[in-house]
Amino acid sequence: MALKRPSTLLLHWPSPIHTPPPNTTTRALHRLHAPTLRTPRPTPFVPDVPTFLTLIGRNLASHAAKIPSWEALFTLSSLQLREAGVEPARARRYLLWWRERFRNGITGIGGELGEVRDGVAELRVVEVESRRKGDRQAMLGKGAGMRRVVVNVPASVALPVGGSKATVEAGGKVDVGSVDVEGAQVVAGVRILAANTIAGTGVEAVKGHQGVARLRVKSGLWEERRGHKVDGGERRKEEVRYKRRAQERKMAR
Repeated sequence: MALKRPSTLLLHWPSPIHTPPPNTTTRALHRLHAPTLRTPRPTPFVPDVPTFLTLIGRNLASHAAKIPSWEALFTLSSLQLREAGVEPARARRYLLWWRERFRNGITGIGGELGEVRDGVAELRVVEVESRRKGDRQAMLGKGAGMRRVVVNVPASVALPVGGSKATVEAGGKVDVGSVDVEGAQVVAGVRILAANTIAGTGVEAVKGHQGVARLRVKSGLWEERRGHKVDGGERRKEEVRYKRRAQERKMAR
């Protein structure tokens, strides 16, 4: 004979949990509490949408006309970008990834430079005072207590507009007397080779002027290269290689 459950227990028995269906009011409340996206200011090296899309590469510059303004670049959602015609989906994901990096102050080479003219930044090798232990002694190409750094200077300092040559000292070094070393901006992402040669991604040496280089806006300068699949990718790699070995054994008979 089955025992009957006391009615008092039934009163306190938890009722089944029912998940209420989503409604527009709930979604609207979530949107009200969504964080406001901050639109960063353009920089001299990245002044507009076409330049930004050109720098990050992957042929996104072809979609520049679909994004009307700098503010739209940093506020349009993935759905809105899709409706505007930014395809395929991986291109939108890549664009959203790069715009969040830029919003947080993370850029590629040259993104922080302030002295830029027509998409070209002038770079110079100069000596500055240093308290580092390794810079106490004089070495070939630098004095005692000094170190060599790459700075961004106005284009008129290194190579004046109009085709006239800059003043060159003995040894082929450009005169740095007119360069404001204290106020110059040290360039990240570059290195100095052979005492006065500037090297780095996209850096172009200026012929005839040692210690002078240019960095210009060009397609894919900041591009993050996609990996390529080898033998069908991770999931199909063993299957593809097995079939290849089987075909090779068959052909060897």
